[in-house]
Amino acid sequence: MQGKDQIDIKLFKLVSRAMAESDDLEIMATHLTQLLVSALEVKGCAIFVLNPQSEELEVLASFGLSIEYMNKGPVILNKSISGRPKGEPTVITDVSDSGLLQYPRYAETEGIKAIASLPVQFKGRIIGTLRLYHRQPWQLSEQDLDFLTLLADNIGMAMMYTRLLHALKSVKASVDAVHAVWLQP
Repeated sequence: MQGKDQIDIKLFKLVSRAMAESDDLEIMATHLTQLLVSALEVKGCAIFVLNPQSEELEVLASFGLSIEYMNKGPVILNKSISGRPKGEPTVITDVSDSGLLQYPRYAETEGIKAIASLPVQFKGRIIGTLRLYHRQPWQLSEQDLDFLTLLADNIGMAMMYTRLLHALKSVKASVDAVHAVWLQP
């Protein structure tokens, strides 16, 4: 059974603007998690960034989830919500009937009944994950899954854009400092 569409063009515009109007990745991610929890009426949302050395997903922003749940232990890319090919969205419609979770007892204690996990990618490489957590078993519509997949892709572009912007600002500051030294009498 497929769920009804919850995401419309108004929400898509709102989310797109929230992303476009921020050059601070953490602030943008915090706004997105809050917006998605409210608009989709889910329990919580988290955006993770992949640490390429440890293969851990590190929390960039979350909303609606307890500190205990968010600090349950390292979230390992290949162990957390496993069972799907890399780069594919995973929707666990009922966590009590799934063997895909790395920390199933924590999900139960937190009151999580369903999870949608979408890879955040850039140029075909996974650089993070967008996760939505629901209080009850949840069927996402095909349109909503497409929207969330597109959103995760846009988050990937925003991550790379802000990294590039900060790198350019750092280079500019260094050039300005060197230039100031050269101009001193």
